[in-house]
Amino acid sequence: MKKKKEVTIYDIAKKLNYSPSTISRALNNHKSIGQKATKEIQSAAKKMGYRPNSIAASLRKNKSKTIGIMIARINRPFVSSLISGVEDAARKAGHNVLISQSNDRYENEVNNAKALYDSRICGLIVSLGMETKDTAHFQQFADQNIPIVFVDRVPDKFNSYRVIIDNYAAGYRATKHLIDEGCRRIAHFAGAQHLNVYNLRKKGYLDALRDHDLPIDESIIVDLETMSFEEGKDATRELLNMDNPPDGIFSSNDTAAVSAILTAKEKNVKVPEELAVIGFNDDPIASIVDPPLSTVSHPAMKMGEISTQRILDHSSKNLDTDISEITMLDTEIIIRNSSRKTSICELDTQPKKIRKAQA
Repeated sequence: MKKKKEVTIYDIAKKLNYSPSTISRALNNHKSIGQKATKEIQSAAKKMGYRPNSIAASLRKNKSKTIGIMIARINRPFVSSLISGVEDAARKAGHNVLISQSNDRYENEVNNAKALYDSRICGLIVSLGMETKDTAHFQQFADQNIPIVFVDRVPDKFNSYRVIIDNYAAGYRATKHLIDEGCRRIAHFAGAQHLNVYNLRKKGYLDALRDHDLPIDESIIVDLETMSFEEGKDATRELLNMDNPPDGIFSSNDTAAVSAILTAKEKNVKVPEELAVIGFNDDPIASIVDPPLSTVSHPAMKMGEISTQRILDHSSKNLDTDISEITMLDTEIIIRNSSRKTSICELDTQPKKIRKAQA
């Protein structure tokens, strides 16, 4: 079937006997064109099947009303909530969103950055991939005064906006909760240590042990490459097969924490009586697994909304991209039955929230 020719403003101009510039202004509701002519032109454009070419418009203006998002894995609950927050705020401001995922691969992230740059986005929101150590591929945006907001996984040495949580305080409080519940040998599932989120959660874990005079045993601190379910499962098996297995696990995400609960049950290890577990993020699966998983809240949607607002404010004020601004949000420890060792006889299905990790 032969492709139908695209209708242009020149086709509309020829049909209505107006100049192309008048057609363009009317389609953009310019005040210089009267209401009657505007209504006539817009009605004809609709009937003729005219579609505005946003790409061509962005080429003329060298910018668009499109915000780019670069994330690691779109199928993670935290990421999907983050994207929802971005889209909601962008839509209210009349902006569109382009989403790309790297699957935690550095090479993919570099290619995605180029594709978004070539699309002439007006701003970029980024959560770094696991493999990313070099952030040179973001310099092209800064050179063109395109604002960048790094969210959650952020670089150490790149002037930009950052929207984060206090990962250190959250890691400390999660570990302290297990200590308060009677755990004395607490394992830790740590992610890639060059990323701020995992590095700071581990530091919080270590300091909580030190402050409570508990020994630090490197053999029960496990660096998981991607924090996947399978990695968590394998790590838990190894820990439980030790001569002196841990009585608690603090996992830097919920995925690995859930796998720890299920693996413990497979090995007839009682949770929380023999192994207390706490995760991070408060993913939906945390309240579904049996027993429900204690975790740390992560305000992903709000982080997305704030990130979008940073871009909108930056663009409206025409600020310089050589800026370093940090927005830090609070978190809460959500206590469920996977970690309630001291109240086994009173287990219930209602989560309990304790003190926030303050910024």
